Amino acid sequence: MNPKIIYEDKNFLAIDKPAGLIVHHVKIRAGKEEKESEPTLTDWLLQKYPQVKTVGDDIVLRPGIVHRLDKETSGVMLIPKNQEYFEYLKSLFKTSAIKKKYIALVFGIPKNDEGTIDAAIGIKNGTLKRSVHSKKMAKPAVTDYKVIKKMHLPGADGNDAAFSLVEVSPRTGRTHQIRVHLASIGHSIVGDALYGPKKQPTWATRMMLHAKSLEFSSGSTSGFMKIETELPPELESRI
Repeated sequence: MNPKIIYEDKNFLAIDKPAGLIVHHVKIRAGKEEKESEPTLTDWLLQKYPQVKTVGDDIVLRPGIVHRLDKETSGVMLIPKNQEYFEYLKSLFKTSAIKKKYIALVFGIPKNDEGTIDAAIGIKNGTLKRSVHSKKMAKPAVTDYKVIKKMHLPGADGNDAAFSLVEVSPRTGRTHQIRVHLASIGHSIVGDALYGPKKQPTWATRMMLHAKSLEFSSGSTSGFMKIETELPPELESRI
């Protein structure tokens, strides 16, 4: 389950992260002991690019990581090779100077073919789950979406149900933003049991969310760049 390298130069590499690969280790407390989680993207990075061990804000837990994708989300990630470029990319993400596009398969058909979800996201009390209805640590969040295709597929009960393939462009970068925002308008992502229905269609073997492309100024002779990936088969087959 290794990532695919899409682009590489002296400052950074762009990868296509597969669904199911967690980005970095998480300490899990078991009794009085702490054990490390499953193999991660950072494991692969340190083996292939040992120089990233000194790059980042937390070189012990997440060396070389300037942004993340959820474990079940596939798609484009940028990996800086040196601290100077880490700081450059960090500033781009912080100021929303990187244009992000995702493709998601959602339950139902949105009322409008395109729109903007402008709703702050907070943390639900007693959990790490996010919600637009929680004021705790709430931060502004804005997401644009556009319906690409409307279709009928077998639902969780085996009967045909309505689904939509949507292009999503988050203007901000909050944790679980796309998942929370789409669920907030009644169209959760297929395969997302945290923010959608617990019972999912049998063909939903993963969360159907893919980071399709990133557009940004490279800050070098490469100029303005667009890094793009192909859709995984489970989404490509729905277009």
